Amino acid sequence: MDGRRYTLRNATRALTPTGGFLKGFAFTLNPYVGCAFGANRGCPYCYVRMLPVARAESGAWGSWVIAKSNLAELLELELIALEASGRARDAAVFCASATDPYQGFERRLGLTRAALEVFTRHPIRRLLLQTRSPLIERDIDRIARLGDRVIVSLTVETDDDAVRRAVTPTSPSIERRLGTARRLRARGIFVQLAISPMLPNHADRMAALAGDCADRVVVDTYFAGDGSSGRRSRALKMGDLYARLGYEGWFEPGAERELLAALKSRLGKDRVLFSRAGFTAV
Repeated sequence: MDGRRYTLRNATRALTPTGGFLKGFAFTLNPYVGCAFGANRGCPYCYVRMLPVARAESGAWGSWVIAKSNLAELLELELIALEASGRARDAAVFCASATDPYQGFERRLGLTRAALEVFTRHPIRRLLLQTRSPLIERDIDRIARLGDRVIVSLTVETDDDAVRRAVTPTSPSIERRLGTARRLRARGIFVQLAISPMLPNHADRMAALAGDCADRVVVDTYFAGDGSSGRRSRALKMGDLYARLGYEGWFEPGAERELLAALKSRLGKDRVLFSRAGFTAV
């Protein structure tokens, strides 16, 4: 995978108690540490590479991944314990908060796939799968078995593939991801489009595409969603990148207003959410 590498390690736990931005979810589940989606530089806006977890392995963020080899076994034990305590029926799990559970190594290692099988045996109130990868289609049958207990949140930051190529060139194409959303929804799976972070877009076209393939849309921005009112995104030089690409007007608070208006007009207010309120709507 172009110099990217993975290391198998045993984890000490599968489910991590959460709160803060993801208040509403009891736990996060991260099958991997690190993310190889963005090659050696990573997706330029990903603030996870500024967090301590980015120093879990040597090398540039995006060049390495730690795979939690015993994830499924730990998850089963922890869900059994939740069932015994009576907490499983109310539990909501966000998968994944600091990695993509369907990055390329998942095709080989199948950690997320194994976790889904555990969830089918030990159901919880809600599982949210957050990814940008069409690889999730591989697991449609297992996801569908979870019924209304699962949400697939698919990242689609823009409708414009030229923008995608300029900002995140190693990510799947926009049309490929939208096709995945349609296939999931056709199987009766609740699909959320995560326009997060919102990249430059054509508001009316983005709204039309979302209305065609999503049950719900969440819009998030650098300033509402990076956990620091935009400071992390500025430290990542996103403003400089936008200036170099000719997108200056898009890197500022309020740039999302036109898209939000178009989405609400097309989908209705109840199906369009913003930032934290959207991601915690379980």
